Amino acid sequence: MSDLAIYQYLLIALVFVWSGFVRSGLGFGGAVLSLPFLLLVLDQPLVFLPIIAVHLLVFSSLTIWMNNRTGAGKQREAGSGTVDWQYLWRILAIMIVPKLIGVFGLITMPSDILSAIIFVIVALYSVSYIINRPFRSGSKTVDAIFLMVGGYISGTSLIGAPLIIAVAAQHLPKEKLRDTLFALWFILVLIKMAAFVWAGIDLQLIHHLWLLPCAAVGHVIGLYAHDRILQAETPVFFRLLGTVLLLVSSVGIVSVLW
Repeated sequence: MSDLAIYQYLLIALVFVWSGFVRSGLGFGGAVLSLPFLLLVLDQPLVFLPIIAVHLLVFSSLTIWMNNRTGAGKQREAGSGTVDWQYLWRILAIMIVPKLIGVFGLITMPSDILSAIIFVIVALYSVSYIINRPFRSGSKTVDAIFLMVGGYISGTSLIGAPLIIAVAAQHLPKEKLRDTLFALWFILVLIKMAAFVWAGIDLQLIHHLWLLPCAAVGHVIGLYAHDRILQAETPVFFRLLGTVLLLVSSVGIVSVLW
């Protein structure tokens, strides 16, 4: 990423501000809602995935620590914290094997194929946002399938969140959902980072010096937005977001196939 034009660096910086905002505002989306934009700037998923992973490790752990340190929410008052650890370990046990399979696929898969897969998955997610019919699980069997598929997709590209949330959102109170997901993402991303190091993938450490502050700006804005999101449904926001993602993903798919 050292030979890009100035405007490309500016676009990447803006995308990481957006990434930080949606991650802290929604509890997910740091990858799924930013990777399509990043790949239009530079079609190299393995350049951006380590950066996104480090950002998630930093900001998810920081948010959980701050919420529990300051006694945020009714859960803290009751002494239970903001993370449902019992539920977290339960779903992690279902996801761990598909996650590891996905990580292996990421390391061995050609970048153009991985980019195409990312664009297709994001396009499917965007349609569910547009029609206001997000993925929903209806039984324990479907729960397990969603978690396993979400774990595999998370292993390949860090964008399995919508399927995982389709399960978790039905079993966790809104006040615990974001921080429990943050704890889950932290564990899953830690596995991926270990695989990156083992495979000798460039972690782009020099670029964290300027991209971490960009993500931090978005993260702070997202923290303020999160409280409002808890109090209101935002279907219009997600329809607009889905439309933009579908457009971006369509352009990405065409560019990869072309």
